[in-house]
Amino acid sequence: MDIDLILKVYPHFLNAAVLTIELSVLTCLLGLICGSLGAAARLSRLKGIRFIGSAYVSLFRGTPALIQLFLLYFGGPQVGIQLDAFEAGVIGLGVNIGAYMTETIRGAIVAVHKGQTEAARTLGLSRWQAMRYVILPQAFRLMVRPLGVNINALIKGTALVAAISVIELTYTAQRFIGSTYKPFEMFILAGVLYMIIIYVTGRGINWLDRKVRIQ
Repeated sequence: MDIDLILKVYPHFLNAAVLTIELSVLTCLLGLICGSLGAAARLSRLKGIRFIGSAYVSLFRGTPALIQLFLLYFGGPQVGIQLDAFEAGVIGLGVNIGAYMTETIRGAIVAVHKGQTEAARTLGLSRWQAMRYVILPQAFRLMVRPLGVNINALIKGTALVAAISVIELTYTAQRFIGSTYKPFEMFILAGVLYMIIIYVTGRGINWLDRKVRIQ
């Protein structure tokens, strides 16, 4: 392994890692928004709204995320959607992971015993108040770890945006392979940085899970 080469290109990979983190954070926030709205739609009393929620989940979980990115970035201009590569990456991956988060959030809410809702309604709380003050706090404890799994998958999935030329870790590795002809060193360096990001994220999720866990 060429250590001197790794030390030489490391600053470029560090910059790419920062962009990967930014991409992951923005995508995660968008995913949580889409997941929350999707879960609300899936749990709605209105059949039409439930259908929209189900269609969203089926569509984005049933097709490859890479195809979705290509449609948004390359196909978007045909229908008047002009996005740069980073914006397309955030929106494409965010909406995709939101479909998975939808089921995670919905599953946690459904897992709260129905008796909790009945007790809250008996005390005079409205359906929305029961959800906000009784169901969601309990569901949040149940969804932290599964959402953590989604987030870790999302971080690894950011590698897909290399296909639309976002200069994150995978794209940077590919670019330097073209000039150094050292694929082993380049992908090892990218992989190590991915592992560090995922490890730190996992530690944070474990900490949050311990804080909210019912003792």
